[in-house]
Amino acid sequence: MTSSTSSLHEQLHPAIRTLATVIETSWHQYLDLQPYVLPRDLGYVEGRLEGERLTIENRCYQTREFRKLHLEMAKVGVGLDILHCVMFPRPDYALPMFGTDLVGGRGQISAAIADLSPTNADASLPPAYQTALAELPALTFAQPRELPQWGSIFSSFCLFVRPGDAAEETQFVERVAAFLKIHCQAAIATAPTPDRQAEILAGQHRYCTNQLQNDKTRRVLEKAFGQDWADFYMSNVLFDLPNPA
Repeated sequence: MTSSTSSLHEQLHPAIRTLATVIETSWHQYLDLQPYVLPRDLGYVEGRLEGERLTIENRCYQTREFRKLHLEMAKVGVGLDILHCVMFPRPDYALPMFGTDLVGGRGQISAAIADLSPTNADASLPPAYQTALAELPALTFAQPRELPQWGSIFSSFCLFVRPGDAAEETQFVERVAAFLKIHCQAAIATAPTPDRQAEILAGQHRYCTNQLQNDKTRRVLEKAFGQDWADFYMSNVLFDLPNPA
């Protein structure tokens, strides 16, 4: 990693820095990581948005169970910091889609979301996940947020809030760490089910298609890099789909 990419982490909101560290630490702790090569050298990208510098850093891995583990960190000037993460299971592993996003800047996190989203045909989480998630202690946040119209992909355990202070930011990060522990431990204990590939792919397709309706992300990318680049980035980096078997 070059000095330019390694320095981005240190420029971000403290909660984003902490969450990025938690995610990568969890991956290294539980999973056997291998490199994942992004298209068109998109590991580190710079652009301009309304006169301000836009920097994007992508870190990607793959494992036996996951086709792609994607962690994106981005910064626009001094007013916008972003963390985005999705874990894409391989098509023969009947696992949920882990995803989390933090958006903030100028000392305040405005949006924090995390979920283990089902890919089963009946849109339910596997029983082991339901049991483990139900056993987590209840959390209280002063400012819960409403899911977007396309948020039907999320589970009943989805956490979407605006943290009111550092304590709530810590509470959110700790819940994401708990999600990751449950997910990674379940994944390494899961055997592949090739006979369910069509169902799993349909669930992942539903997840990615709904996520691609996020107009806020698309508008930022289009303003900085143009429509064609934004379309390519969203459908090939943020929410790409595996090739059919």
